[in-house]
Amino acid sequence: MAQPKWVWIAGGLAVLFVIGVVNDDGGGQGDAPATTTTAAVGEPTAAPPPEEGRQDEGRQDAAPETCTVPDVVGMVHQRAQDTMQDAGLFQLREEDATGRGRMLIVDRNWTTTAQSVAAGQVVACDTEITLAARKTDE
Repeated sequence: MAQPKWVWIAGGLAVLFVIGVVNDDGGGQGDAPATTTTAAVGEPTAAPPPEEGRQDEGRQDAAPETCTVPDVVGMVHQRAQDTMQDAGLFQLREEDATGRGRMLIVDRNWTTTAQSVAAGQVVACDTEITLAARKTDE
């Protein structure tokens, strides 16, 4: 049975959106929004307040914040990502565990089969972790 045209159009738009997100370099602005401080001539400017919950509280020699890596192998890929983020780990990459190079567009259709950092390890929270997954029905 032939798919309605709107299904193909919606699918094409979704693919274009994902490609745009993957290829977006942020315009060279980095991940943090730009902030500016203005003051009248001759008025002193104060440093912005430290971020709440920040571990270093302005100290230059503070150790990086650490996170414990959870075990996400065997989870639906979306739940695996959510679990990593709940643990404070946001630098996540994903790959097709079959080696076919497919993009994981609908994360709920994939099951996580491996993680690049073992569960239980304590790492800097900005550590990049790769999650390998394969389609759930394969």
